[in-house]
Amino acid sequence: MKSPIGRGGDSGEITMTTATLGRPGRFEIGRVFNTTFGVLTRNIGLCIGLAALFSGLPALLIRLWQQPQLDAILHHDPAAMPDPSAMFRNSSVSVIAGLIGFVFALLLQAALMRATIEDLNGKRPSFGDCVQTAIRFLLPTLAVGLLVGLGAGIGLMLLIVPGIILWLGWSMSVPVLIQERRGVFGSMSRSRALTKGSRWSLFGLFLILIIIAMIIQWGMLLVLVLFGGILAEVGSALVQAVVSMVLSVATAASYVELRQAKEGASIDELAEIFS
Repeated sequence: MKSPIGRGGDSGEITMTTATLGRPGRFEIGRVFNTTFGVLTRNIGLCIGLAALFSGLPALLIRLWQQPQLDAILHHDPAAMPDPSAMFRNSSVSVIAGLIGFVFALLLQAALMRATIEDLNGKRPSFGDCVQTAIRFLLPTLAVGLLVGLGAGIGLMLLIVPGIILWLGWSMSVPVLIQERRGVFGSMSRSRALTKGSRWSLFGLFLILIIIAMIIQWGMLLVLVLFGGILAEVGSALVQAVVSMVLSVATAASYVELRQAKEGASIDELAEIFS
């Protein structure tokens, strides 16, 4: 498979080599990595901007909102800890913060899915168009995210392996929803069909990315504990934004790889829905 490259020339003319397999093949982790970091390199400003808007800024605001509760727990504040109402408020804040983070993570994935397809089609994705796409699909994306999270969560509670398999099977639901517009349940069903036979390869890909993300986040947590303050909070939010950005683009690149490997679909065909 050839990678679409190519923005050059004094006139700003956009050229590309369409990634077309022509026949079914294998899902290759190496190609997904190349596609992911190729998209990020060519659109670093756009991707960082979207990650800052949908991940970094919300994460920073949530951290600052939760900071008083975290300080009380870390310092064993006798006035705050035994108070049942305070504990209930702390739990409520955590749940609300988690839901807000979940919604913004889905917005980021939708926006970067749009950016990835546009880039691989040889176009220059725009910030406004990516944000508009994310907002337009917010409600169905949220429904897919909740159903996938609930189904995989129940599977994990029963047995770990079935939960992981369910999650892997539905991992392409949001890209399918954004790109193919099959609706909530249609997208989940399509994702299972698309990932069949490639789920353990997807597991290896996401495991590598998650391990790298955890190492980076643990390093930032150490900085947060040692130094604290607003700078550490900003740094932690920045790391979360970068990690979310890479995972979102990797998911979009995996969807493209699956379509090409299983169906021989070209990037031009994948982009037709937005023409």
